[in-house]
Amino acid sequence: MKNDTISPLRQRMLEDMALRNLAPATQRIYLSAVQKFSLYFGRSPDRLNFENVREYQLHLVSRKLQPNTINAMMAGLRFFYKVTMGQADATTHIPLMRRSYKLPVVLSQNEVADFLKAAPSFKYLTLFTTIYATGLRVSEAAALKVEDINSKRMVIHVKDGKGRKDRYVKLPQRLLLMLRLYWKRQRPEKWLFPSRRSKERLTSRSLQRTCRKMAKAAGIIDKHVTVHTLRHCFATHLLEDGVDIRIIQHLMGHYHITSTAHYVRVATNVIRETPSPLEKLKTLPPL
Repeated sequence: MKNDTISPLRQRMLEDMALRNLAPATQRIYLSAVQKFSLYFGRSPDRLNFENVREYQLHLVSRKLQPNTINAMMAGLRFFYKVTMGQADATTHIPLMRRSYKLPVVLSQNEVADFLKAAPSFKYLTLFTTIYATGLRVSEAAALKVEDINSKRMVIHVKDGKGRKDRYVKLPQRLLLMLRLYWKRQRPEKWLFPSRRSKERLTSRSLQRTCRKMAKAAGIIDKHVTVHTLRHCFATHLLEDGVDIRIIQHLMGHYHITSTAHYVRVATNVIRETPSPLEKLKTLPPL
């Protein structure tokens, strides 16, 4: 699977992914996984078997890669063998690693305010405020168009979110006022937050760089802050304010409620206010 020419095998896999309407980012990850697997052994992937996959997976583990990274590569190999190569037992022969779950970084509301104050321009202040106010993913925020802001219905139309799913999120009045002021100043045409140089949309990578600079300028140096941190803050702060978890699930665009339930672990108000069964005991042994 070379980059300079499209082999019949690569073309077949591309067609298989297109038929299943996989997102472009997923297609890139899957193709990259198969290509790296092939390069490791120096042979075409259709000449490699599940024992080779096992050997390769052990190699990735020895490199101390994160389970999520390895699983993404194994998902690509699963697709290649199961769909493109027609081997139905690929899922059984290509196991995924058990992932450890770490609590997400969540800023207090005061820390969020300090972070936003450190924005280098009004455009970035508006952009990061939008992410915190709506819980958008970084790619979703970067892909917003002017036409996605619906002030009549007070919603934002999120198109082609994760899993290629559309959804609506609430447009808070305070955010609408900021967006209107931003539009008057910047006059964006297509993309709501275009790049200053190319007029194309901002990239996720550039937003992450700006985010790191803002966190440092705000004095938040004891926490690893990314753009996704604002999404975690959105969900956690809503949960702490008593918003129903299923509403939060929809706003976040989570397919499974279990993904949203993780925020209960970091919603300190919810944890503190949950009564302990100890409080209901009528009698206690003497101390």
